[in-house]
Amino acid sequence: MPLIYDPPPHTTQHWQVTKPAARGRRGMVASQSRAAAEAGIAILEAGGNAADAAVGVAFALASLEPWNSGLGGIGFAQLAAPGMGPVTVDFGPVSPAALDPAAFPLTGRMKQDLFAWPEVQGDRNIHGPLSFVVPSAVAGYAELHAKYGRLPVADVLAPAVALAKRGLAQDWFTTLKVANAASTLRLYPESARIYLPGGLPPVAPYQGTPGFFRQGRLPETLERLARAGLRDFYEGEIAAGIAADVKEMGGVLSETDLAGCRARILPAVSVPWRARTLHLSNGLTAAPTFRRVMALMEAADWSGGTPGTAWHLAFAKAMQAAYAERLAGLGDAEPKGADSCTTHLTVCDQDGMMVAMTTTLLSSMGSRVVLPRSGVLMNNGVMWFDPQPGTPNAIGPNKRPLTNMSPVIATDAAGVPQIALGASGGRRILAAVFQMLSLVAGFGMEPEEASHFPRLDVSGPTGATADRRLPEATLAALADGAGPLEVVEHAVLPVNFACPNLIAIGPDGLRTGVSDTMSPWSAALAQ
Repeated sequence: MPLIYDPPPHTTQHWQVTKPAARGRRGMVASQSRAAAEAGIAILEAGGNAADAAVGVAFALASLEPWNSGLGGIGFAQLAAPGMGPVTVDFGPVSPAALDPAAFPLTGRMKQDLFAWPEVQGDRNIHGPLSFVVPSAVAGYAELHAKYGRLPVADVLAPAVALAKRGLAQDWFTTLKVANAASTLRLYPESARIYLPGGLPPVAPYQGTPGFFRQGRLPETLERLARAGLRDFYEGEIAAGIAADVKEMGGVLSETDLAGCRARILPAVSVPWRARTLHLSNGLTAAPTFRRVMALMEAADWSGGTPGTAWHLAFAKAMQAAYAERLAGLGDAEPKGADSCTTHLTVCDQDGMMVAMTTTLLSSMGSRVVLPRSGVLMNNGVMWFDPQPGTPNAIGPNKRPLTNMSPVIATDAAGVPQIALGASGGRRILAAVFQMLSLVAGFGMEPEEASHFPRLDVSGPTGATADRRLPEATLAALADGAGPLEVVEHAVLPVNFACPNLIAIGPDGLRTGVSDTMSPWSAALAQ
């Protein structure tokens, strides 16, 4: 009888990856870039607090992780400190005043590859100059620093300036990220000049040590901000350059839009949860859906020290129900499967102040447009809007779209910050943040164990994605009760799960920090 062979599933990464936690009793930084975390530690060592360090890390990431965030992005941050009420710094997306829905005609097809929206002619809502919303990241960092920091702006930006002058590491991960966006980066001259030398993505040398390459005029822009102040991005020389570049490209973001950009300080959304209080982000974030999942999970089985089959099934159903309500009432904010490449950073200092910040360009490399006068890689936040007129979240001028960011801080009964966390990954963020929080605060796991524990992703009203390392009984129950179920690897690429990081402060003051295990550059570092 002839052999009939059914090939097993392909294994992308046939190894077991672990990543150490950081432990200490002073400050701590967790980031998707170790180099950025090192910059944050340097700021803490120079006398800065958690707000200074968070701002410094965010600016550093503009040159260290350009596909995820930068000066052309947006975001949200949570801040809490002993004796101070938790707040949200809202620097979320706002559309330009001249954004015209008629400029986004539909083709009559759906974007079946990455996006769930109806297709727009030329994908002009996804990349290019019409895809920009007002870049409010610098305004958010400025507000966080001005209200809660203590070092001079020049000191906070010093690591970012030095790192930008050195340039982006030309290693295999850079090659991977640039190659994924190359088909659209090549459409925009300054982007292609920087990221596609000779028309191809940069590659590391076959042997030896990878080098670095600069990202246009980004170092000069950071130096200007350190010297002239952060409002220069909106009302000074940098703002004039941004507006001129956008106008020459045919975009509608104007000097008036920039001059009017301000971040908002809002009270955090505080909700009791399992002997703690969770402080969720205010504004158009995932917080309402997060609260709904919290409520639905109250009846779940929290016994046993680790989540079992019953807990996972309850969680999958809770997420599906919460997303059904979210999408029906608020619009499909970010399509499942979109190449969202947000970043999250978490910081605490020796005095107990904690900051959880999620900041993004939306898609990987955002709009794929680098502005030549400033070196700023712009967001593609218009993609958050539904291009169908009259729908929830429809494209329009001066509007705030719904986003999926979910930075969280948990405090104890006395209001003292204990846990700060968040994640990157678009609609996958909520599932990752709730699971990490549940593992550490609900089941009492050590953060290092929690960071390696296999997870689910549920980011819509039907179906689920499960890490194949989960027990067979759990996978079977999920397929039967919350299917269709996709069983996948937790790998560098494809990116099937969000990338969380977390810092916890124990009763004895010991800080423990973890970063995403499968993010190759990520790290948590103790002061």
